[in-house]
Amino acid sequence: MDYSKYLNNKTILITGGTGSFGHQMIHELSSYRPKSIIIYSRDEDKQHKMKESFSEMSISKKIKFVIGDVRDYDRIFTVCKNVDIIFQAAALKQVPSVELHPMEAVKTNILGAYNVAKAAVARNVKHVIAISTDKAVKPVNAMGMTKAVQEKLILSDELSNNNTIFSCVRYGNVLGSRGSIIPLWDSKIQQNKPLPITHPDMTRFMLTLSQAIDLVFYSLKYAKGGEIFVKKAPGAKIVELARAYAELKTGKKNYPVKYIGIRAGEKLHEILVSQEEMRHVTEQKSHFVIQKESTLDTKSLSKPITFPEFSSSTVTHLTTTDLKKLMLTLNWII
Repeated sequence: MDYSKYLNNKTILITGGTGSFGHQMIHELSSYRPKSIIIYSRDEDKQHKMKESFSEMSISKKIKFVIGDVRDYDRIFTVCKNVDIIFQAAALKQVPSVELHPMEAVKTNILGAYNVAKAAVARNVKHVIAISTDKAVKPVNAMGMTKAVQEKLILSDELSNNNTIFSCVRYGNVLGSRGSIIPLWDSKIQQNKPLPITHPDMTRFMLTLSQAIDLVFYSLKYAKGGEIFVKKAPGAKIVELARAYAELKTGKKNYPVKYIGIRAGEKLHEILVSQEEMRHVTEQKSHFVIQKESTLDTKSLSKPITFPEFSSSTVTHLTTTDLKKLMLTLNWII
């Protein structure tokens, strides 16, 4: 799908822009003609490395790196001047770390996101798209709880009564994103040790970074305000993903694994749309759109809940062959 109308000649701000999302977004935007891309983050070392990695690309001339933190309203207000689109990706998202330091996640994932939203309204930014997660659905950990509140803030009536269009995209496990388990698996394979797996039944959705970005662009085109966009994706057992990866790396089938137990705050399965949310979902071929309850009539909300939740445990699972093909496509095997 062509998104030129929505991206060309636009000034785009990416908060938390030095992460996997920001890197992939730059690659995807290189196919368009944005006016300017602002990478906003608090880590100057990551910014320097990112600048180096894109230095040979023509789009590098349009990238501006800005040091700042979403916790600082004055800074984000200043940076939002003349911005057309904000992709709000700044977050503390490592579940175990956030379990230990939940208040830090509150400062970034809730208060920081609200700062971005307020600045966007004050600066008349046209679109704000917040990047959410499956962990915001039926949250069991501090990270998910803060992201759930972020969704509520971003989509609140308080903000929707302005000229800025706010929406969220929600997706689960993104293959190859920062924090991937692949480096750990590589280390274990080099040492000829079993691959650590949390639980034999653990499942995750299998979504690529490119598909995640496409969902963001889709939201940019179709959002009217207050929606959550969810990409349909196949699932897989993590143990099967590990064995497929090890087979490609070593040529050995049924590479040994070691079950180490589920980490604090971790779910066995990902859920992207809860059963309750299914009451106000519009289903398309490749995605769901969760409509805002306040925009629906009472009759719609009183319908009985007859739909199952959208979970990685119930969707079609990729086979070992499928997983190997996918990993080769993504250049996982070096």
